[in-house]
Amino acid sequence: MSDTIKSVLRMIPYGFYAITSRNGDEVNAMVANWLTQVSFEPRLVALGLAKSAHSHSIISAGQVFGVMLFHQDDKDAIMPFTKGMAKNPDKMKAAKYTEAPETGVPVLEGASAYLEVRVKEIIDVGGDHDIVIGEVVGAGINKELTPTEVLSLPALGWSYAG
Repeated sequence: MSDTIKSVLRMIPYGFYAITSRNGDEVNAMVANWLTQVSFEPRLVALGLAKSAHSHSIISAGQVFGVMLFHQDDKDAIMPFTKGMAKNPDKMKAAKYTEAPETGVPVLEGASAYLEVRVKEIIDVGGDHDIVIGEVVGAGINKELTPTEVLSLPALGWSYAG
């Protein structure tokens, strides 16, 4: 029996971003795709964040995160962050990044653009992911790109939905 709900959810063209976090001296980067803007004033975004992710505890404690956008041609720059801390505990030691001016979150080398976000609320909706609502407080552009050039799951041939 086919799962029509899963099939339709996989039709949504999710982006593919690196989410960086900071709590004091502890920093991390992970990949995510469940991200969207949810308000113009103030500028708010919503992030679906796995409760089991190492970044969840860092974001909860530090109350900030970054969203790194990559050009499709720069997909190799995001790949080191596709494995969690359990499988790649030294990923941040090898990572090249600068600190964002407003929040101090890592801005990863190779990112075309980034957002700096302050957490407004973390909502437990009863699933395996929480919804993190954050206010965008800063941004930067390192390489101009259009929405169709932003790295996405469809561009990688990957799926994380359903």
